[in-house]
This record gives sequence, structure tokens and C-alpha cells, in this order.
Amino acid sequence: MNNIILIGMPGAGKSTLGVQLAKQLGLDFVDTDVLIQLSESELLHNILESTGFLNLRSIEERILLGLSLQNHVIATGGSAVYSEAGMAKLKSLGPVIHLDVQMEELLSRIGDYSQRGIASDQSQSFADICAERIPLYRKYADIVIDCGSRSQAEILDELAAIIESGEK
Repeated sequence: MNNIILIGMPGAGKSTLGVQLAKQLGLDFVDTDVLIQLSESELLHNILESTGFLNLRSIEERILLGLSLQNHVIATGGSAVYSEAGMAKLKSLGPVIHLDVQMEELLSRIGDYSQRGIASDQSQSFADICAERIPLYRKYADIVIDCGSRSQAEILDELAAIIESGEK
């Protein structure tokens, strides 16, 4: 297995768990949101404000399609699942793991989501965004991890066990 791809809502723990998982498995780590910001020399929420959510999704797709990585844990932006081509590229790079977290828990983790740079229509509530994205995460996931109220250590142990066993 060359890479491990983490998908899920903002606040699901993709970056936090991704760094820890990479360390535990001896892999490199990359966050595609950071790649977008480096590419554009702009923070995600500034891109959203200046050019809109559809442009941010377009930039994200370009970044995903340009990935050429080996031996990485890849944390994606929450909106990566809107790009069928981008998800096909990610799936070609390794197993896609959906970190599934309930909306109430996500809201408690991220607080004011308006500052998160979430690529969505401003008229959408967080509940609307969840309702739209969760079926897409499930569609593209090879593995779903129910994060529930579990600790990071418990989730990390489950991820590592699944990956080391080669399950899908």
C-alpha cells in the first residue's frame, strides 16, 4: 500500500490523526488544504471570500489531480468528494478511509465553522453541508471508521490495525 487517504468533514480529525498515523507507520504526511494555500499564496477562507466556493473546489480538484505521492498519509479537504476525477485519482493512490463523526461532535470541535474555509454556498447551514457530503464520503470510502466518542488513541489504534492487516 503506497498511501493512505483520509476523508471526512471538517473537524473529523483528518489532519490531527493523519500526522499521528504517519508517525506510527513511518510514512510522510501531506494535507491537501495546505497544498491549496501554498499554491494560491492565500488562506482557504480568503480564497472563498475573494473568488467563491466553486473556484476553491476547482483549485482543490487541480491539486488532487496533480498529486504524485508515495508512502504518505494524505489528509484531504472536506470538499474533495465533490470532484469525481479527484477522488478517482486519490483512490488510485491508496485506500480511502472515511473518518465518520456525528454532526454535534463536529460542531463542538470546530465552533465557528465560518472561519474554517469550508467550500460551500454561504446559504448552507452546517447540517445542510453534512447532509450533502456524508453520502459522498460513503460512496468513495474503502473503509469507514466510526469515530463516535472514542479517543484519538483508540481511533489511531484501529486505523493502524486495519492498515497493517491490509483489510479493505
